[in-house]
Amino acid sequence: MKYIIATLMVTLLLARALHAQDHRFDPPWNTPPAAGVSFTVPGIDNVPDLYGDIIDPQLVIFFAGNQFMVIDSLITSFKKTYPQYQRVFAETLPPGILAQQILNGSLVVGNLRIAVTPDIYTAGKNRIDQLRDSFSLVKNYAGNTLAIMVQKGNPKKVAGLADLARKNIRVSMPNPAWEGIGKRIEEAYVKAGGVSLQQTIMKEKVANGSTWLTKIHHRETPLRILYNEADAGPVWFTEVRYQQMISHPVSLVTIPEKENIRASYWAGILKSAPHPAAAKDFMNFLLGPQGQAIYKHFGFTPPEL
Repeated sequence: MKYIIATLMVTLLLARALHAQDHRFDPPWNTPPAAGVSFTVPGIDNVPDLYGDIIDPQLVIFFAGNQFMVIDSLITSFKKTYPQYQRVFAETLPPGILAQQILNGSLVVGNLRIAVTPDIYTAGKNRIDQLRDSFSLVKNYAGNTLAIMVQKGNPKKVAGLADLARKNIRVSMPNPAWEGIGKRIEEAYVKAGGVSLQQTIMKEKVANGSTWLTKIHHRETPLRILYNEADAGPVWFTEVRYQQMISHPVSLVTIPEKENIRASYWAGILKSAPHPAAAKDFMNFLLGPQGQAIYKHFGFTPPEL
């Protein structure tokens, strides 16, 4: 009987260890708030792209999702510089989803409905231009370039964008329907191999399942690569840099300048901002030396002058 009980205990412990191993790369990758009851269950209850205080916030910011890595440092530093603002709520979802949320007035996650009005919305220039009449002030604050994220050591020997058309390469690709980066990557495909390359990756390989169109690329692409569900994914350079900063087993494949594109990030204060004074203070902080140093640390390029 003791032997049976001991065997059962070992089996349970191994099962638990294997379960934990299944989720070893799961977000949140930042440091969650220390206060309150912790109820993050890997693979079940985990909301890594909603941050901070949703009840009676003093500032609400909608960040284009690929900036998620800066949020901890940025918001913490902002609160220290402007101690009058301690309840800040931020979202780092795809900019197209955030734009829909602004237009529809709410976001639904599982059974939760979130109805908050942002003070600031950040996105690429094209998305900002689409909503230009909604802003009282718009500023460029950072830039980025493309890179290819692959499994550590690059076992499939991906050398560039053209290799993503190979039949044995599983591609994780941002969906252009709601991700501005998706359209920019398509531009890069055309630069690298013409329309035929773009069509192979975005039509033929999507149809046969070897190109996966993501729902939320800034989390999904690295997770698919880390869990061996994809071999490569075109992303912003800062995405690969961050995964390497937190010691996740990925490698970076550079894209030559002639095939690459440059993105610029813009922030707009909404005319409907519930907290206009806080929004102006945050915009000054974002463009000031502290905010710019944080973005530089995570690999973003300076704003266009």
